Amino acid sequence: MTVRVMIVDDQPITRSGLRFLVDSIPGYQVVAEAEDGADAVGKAREHEAGLVLMDLRMPRIDGVEATRQLMRMGEPPRVLVMTTFAVDEQALDALEAGAHGFLSKDLRVEELRAAMDVVMSGGQLVSGDMLDFLMLKASRGAAGLSVRRKELLVLLTESERRVLSLLGAGLSNSEIADALYLSVSSVKTYVSRLLQKLNLDNRTQAAVLAYELDFMDG
Repeated sequence: MTVRVMIVDDQPITRSGLRFLVDSIPGYQVVAEAEDGADAVGKAREHEAGLVLMDLRMPRIDGVEATRQLMRMGEPPRVLVMTTFAVDEQALDALEAGAHGFLSKDLRVEELRAAMDVVMSGGQLVSGDMLDFLMLKASRGAAGLSVRRKELLVLLTESERRVLSLLGAGLSNSEIADALYLSVSSVKTYVSRLLQKLNLDNRTQAAVLAYELDFMDG
């Protein structure tokens, strides 16, 4: 099935370039464009977009708030936020708002294809530079994060901690199922329980938490 893609960016030339790249990739088709976050939610719903390529810095409503609004939809699309910076504090805000990945605009068609495939298969996509930035933020707040980690060690079962670590590694439900010898439905149950226990809205927020609290090794 072809993935319906919407591009949100205030620069027409950027939208045009992304449309050309996306439409050249089998299995993906641009069905809508929006020039800022104010139009994103309505157009995503109208055109039944399954994937949104979201610029961060736009007038009126930026990419972070637009992502937050998209996540409130009944069946929200996957969201890849895009920026010109390799490391971006605002991109982290978008990930915490529910975006499924972070991607630099300086990319080749092969990189875009791989990124879209990852998020559409249920995974998360965070660049190596962004991971380093997450770790740096975690180290600067080490005392508070240490307390939070200890709380989660008590709150979560061993199996839930394993699932959280694999979410942090960006694995999809099927990949987690293979790694832990579970059924996909069991993994979905674990993820749902994790989100409820951690008071999180989505698996991307859980992945960011896993990075921040150093749950990457389980």
